[in-house]
Amino acid sequence: MPSISHLLETFANSYPIFLEGMWLTLRLTAISILIAVFFGLFFSLLKISNVKVLNWIADVYIGVIRGTPLIVQIFIFYFGLSNLGISAFWSAALGLALHNGAYIAEIFRGSIQSIEKGQMEAGRSLGMSHTLTMRRIILPQAFRRALPPLGNQFIIGLKDSSLAAFISLSELFSIATTQGARTFDEMTYLMIVAFYYLVLVLAFTVLVNMLERKLAASD
Repeated sequence: MPSISHLLETFANSYPIFLEGMWLTLRLTAISILIAVFFGLFFSLLKISNVKVLNWIADVYIGVIRGTPLIVQIFIFYFGLSNLGISAFWSAALGLALHNGAYIAEIFRGSIQSIEKGQMEAGRSLGMSHTLTMRRIILPQAFRRALPPLGNQFIIGLKDSSLAAFISLSELFSIATTQGARTFDEMTYLMIVAFYYLVLVLAFTVLVNMLERKLAASD
């Protein structure tokens, strides 16, 4: 184990390169989560549809994604899309988005189905179409109920972004392992990168809690 003084000295000397990696990690996480939310909402609506074929499509997507490792999915995107000239960053972002989208789809499905059926009937009785009622009445309430598990999934997505290191993206974990191998001081750099991830997770948790309180106050 490194001494406290050595750990602090290494932290002070390495923070510029770790800040670059943190910026890449944040961009990768934000883009992948944004795409994942659209994936999740789309497939959750297919899942609750009355059309059996659409249900089957959603079930296949969710089953395949949740049944295979994320690192395999990232590799498939990376090696499959590199032939099309798509960068490692976007390969990782799409792999993470597709993976998180399957879990977000189930979160949205549960929150939408938790809304009382009378809400839809009330909207239809006012002359709204099914789509308009869903958009103006059901989905806003469902989003409020989905926010806590969504926040957890976003944090998982942040930590899962470390797997992008295996396709040579210089995010936080990649920098830690590279610097550790270069200096033969792996434990020090692993402890440093753990601190950076902890700070990001805590910041993300605070933001989600603030949003929850804001939505609760608006109710």
